[in-house]
Amino acid sequence: MDMDYNGDVFRFEPELLQLNEVSSLAIKSNSFVADKLFEQWLSLPDSTALVKSLLYKAKSGVSLNVSGATSSPKSACNNLVPPLSPRSSSGSPRITKQRAGPSVLGSPLKLIAEPIKELIPQFYFQNGRPPPNELKERCLFRINQFFYGHANGLSLNEFKPVTKEICMLPSFFSCTLFNKIDVGSTGVVTRDAFVDFWVNGNMLTKDIATQIFTLLKQPDLRHLTQEDFKPILRELLTTHPGLEFLQGTPEFQERYAETVIYRIFYYVNRTGNGRLTLRELKRGNLIAAMLHADEEEDINKVLRFFSYEHFYVIYCKFWELDTDHDFLIDKENLIRYGNHALTYRIVDRIFSQVPRKFTSEAEGKMGYEDFVYFILSEEDKSSEPSLEYWFKCIDLDGNGVLTRNELQFFYEEQLHRMECMGQEPVLFEDILCQIVDMVKPQDEEYFTFYDLKGSKLSGSCFNILFNLNKFMAFESRDPFLIRQERENPTLTEWDRFAHREYIRLSMEEDADDASNGSADVWDESLEAPF
Repeated sequence: MDMDYNGDVFRFEPELLQLNEVSSLAIKSNSFVADKLFEQWLSLPDSTALVKSLLYKAKSGVSLNVSGATSSPKSACNNLVPPLSPRSSSGSPRITKQRAGPSVLGSPLKLIAEPIKELIPQFYFQNGRPPPNELKERCLFRINQFFYGHANGLSLNEFKPVTKEICMLPSFFSCTLFNKIDVGSTGVVTRDAFVDFWVNGNMLTKDIATQIFTLLKQPDLRHLTQEDFKPILRELLTTHPGLEFLQGTPEFQERYAETVIYRIFYYVNRTGNGRLTLRELKRGNLIAAMLHADEEEDINKVLRFFSYEHFYVIYCKFWELDTDHDFLIDKENLIRYGNHALTYRIVDRIFSQVPRKFTSEAEGKMGYEDFVYFILSEEDKSSEPSLEYWFKCIDLDGNGVLTRNELQFFYEEQLHRMECMGQEPVLFEDILCQIVDMVKPQDEEYFTFYDLKGSKLSGSCFNILFNLNKFMAFESRDPFLIRQERENPTLTEWDRFAHREYIRLSMEEDADDASNGSADVWDESLEAPF
């Protein structure tokens, strides 16, 4: 290597470097070797003198003449230029971020290679993701408005607008939310306590289903039970104008609340284990029904879950069958349902508790909750819970498919009943062909639950097998039912049934009142439910 001090060229022989001989291939393939060689060269006394001289000339403004750099570019490259970045396994150069520090000589030796430090945003928050600043500030502004002038906090009645206006929850959640915050039962909720629970606790950023799930469930559980819904239904009964007339009959307030809860779990708790999960709550239509009930003054217009007329029909139907009024019904009671519409074989399957285990502790007896599940399944066979209920009844061996023999077993009693009534019997072979045409199963040898679920006529198939009255109505294509379906296509079979029955029951009640010469609807002897 040739260097110039004062215009003279000095030659550094390899021996002068006092370095072991290293091949150029080793230097190119390993930047660490080149760095070590350069460090050793700098440590030599002559090298130190050379660098100091060049530094002095640079400061003095004297031009540097490095003739060896032009005459021997390969030599200069091997000693003065940092090595190229090592290639990745794919062969492409690894990209690094270079930061140029202050250099006296402007030498590339001063370029320091540093890897890019990628900042990964926090993705886990123990109490949930905190609200954005804009959302948080807007909420705090509203909170300050509601709590202004209430330094000691808000009482329950004063707190109710906060539930609806700030939390955007149904108003009948006020007591539940209030008690969740007022853990010390002081009777008031302060601004700081509310902010700590709703804003700092990140309830603000949760969707409404998660908010409701969090408020209702017990702290040590990860699901909702029937008991968890009772506080909000008590408040609904106390505050809703459409239920005000029930305040004089607390026993029927309790029955209404129970019926609503049973209906909720029938439709929403699809596993049927009595443990309603957050996923089930989100997938169901309960939240929409709650919001509807909060806005609608006529509770009977809230057809999902909360309609009082629907409760009235369910309870009166149960009361008609429960002849001894012990709040239990047996097989003989259920046989009378729908003017003896059901076969004995299907009633036996219901009481075998195959479709659903009874909650009643009385052996061989069906309780009110069990009856709610039955009547919802019987009167709306188009719903998925109903299809599951009757599928389990017909599936005698429990293998998950319905075979020809199983269908024939239940239809035999229908055929016998038609003969006894003097009607022209329809042979099973014809019935089987009709069911296949209605369901269109993947395999005509048997029917799966998914076959039935994919057909709009599956409910009629079950009626053919064990409900003679509905079978006859389906065969005759009752024009009244067809007209109802056309006029109200959004109504379910259950909605239409409940509407018809409520009109019938209310007319019977009016007739009884007229014959008794009394306008009283409530009979203290409990001989009639209302």
